[in-house]
Amino acid sequence: MKAWLGLLRVLVEQLLQSIMVLHVVFLFVVFGVENIQGHKCHKEPTTVPLPAPSSLAISIIVIVYNYWFIYLPYLTWLYFDWLTPDKGGRRSSWVRNWNLWKYCQDYFPLRLVKTHNLDPRHNYIFGLHPHGILALGTAGNINFRDTDFATLFPGFTIYLHVTSCWFLFPLLREYMLSIGTVSVSKKSLSYILSKDGGGNISAIIIGGAKEVLDCHPGKFIMFIRERKGFVKLALTHGAHLVPVFAFGENDLYNQVENPEGSWLRAVQERLQRILTFAVPLFYGRGFFQHRFGLLPHRRPVHSVVGRPIPVQKTPNPTQEQVEALHQTYMDELTKLFDEHKGKYGIAEHETLILR
Repeated sequence: MKAWLGLLRVLVEQLLQSIMVLHVVFLFVVFGVENIQGHKCHKEPTTVPLPAPSSLAISIIVIVYNYWFIYLPYLTWLYFDWLTPDKGGRRSSWVRNWNLWKYCQDYFPLRLVKTHNLDPRHNYIFGLHPHGILALGTAGNINFRDTDFATLFPGFTIYLHVTSCWFLFPLLREYMLSIGTVSVSKKSLSYILSKDGGGNISAIIIGGAKEVLDCHPGKFIMFIRERKGFVKLALTHGAHLVPVFAFGENDLYNQVENPEGSWLRAVQERLQRILTFAVPLFYGRGFFQHRFGLLPHRRPVHSVVGRPIPVQKTPNPTQEQVEALHQTYMDELTKLFDEHKGKYGIAEHETLILR
């Protein structure tokens, strides 16, 4: 009997894990949008995002049926609350510490690995790599559960910066704010990094959506050479830089082979220019079978937090200073990958490709 009860407990836990992860995938695939311009960190997105289908549908229903008692108070709320994503957000510790997030972490599992101490008297920028198909592990290791992050890095508040498009849609906007995300706009980053007293971390997925089409298991292609806005902001505010690499992120989904020069890649790049977001042909596993589905594979993701790079505050940095710090950051990212790849099953001959 005990054996059967133990088996039942495991099955129930696995089911809850799958449901929680599916809810996160749903946010990305059905609700969410991605901006092909990536996270430049010094400009607002230059393209107009496509509406999230579910949010748009709910909005249309509310307006068509004239549910004024819903949309009038909400529009009033938006008027006064519109700038919140650029001013530190409105996180809810209650939401961020739901036990359901623990199920999501244990599905893979997700693990955060600390290699160096951070000084809470300073502010920091965490550069997250790679983007992956849906950034589930990369973002999840950083943004799930206040208690987990605080155990490794006491005295810090971390903010996950995402494309501003997420905050344009009713309901989705409030949910994204409650789990601790904020806009990736220059205004938003400057607001957090200029806070006195230190102890604040801005986390940015540097490669943005541009990396998506090159996310394949066993491949490590990072789009970073043209991503220099975060370095300039670090200099402007004196925020120390920290590279973070999520080993296993690119293994969560399979993607149909689309090498550069192939007809599929040409179609995908054309769609990127038209739709403003990446269209990867990816697949994972299902609820009850492993061959095909929207769920990611149950593979561990270890986000290794690297060595902090000290940055001297320079209100008006020159291009030479930006270039020098950017090169230092790329060197540290490469070193982080090379030092830890063997621990996570990556062959010694594999190298990080920076584009």
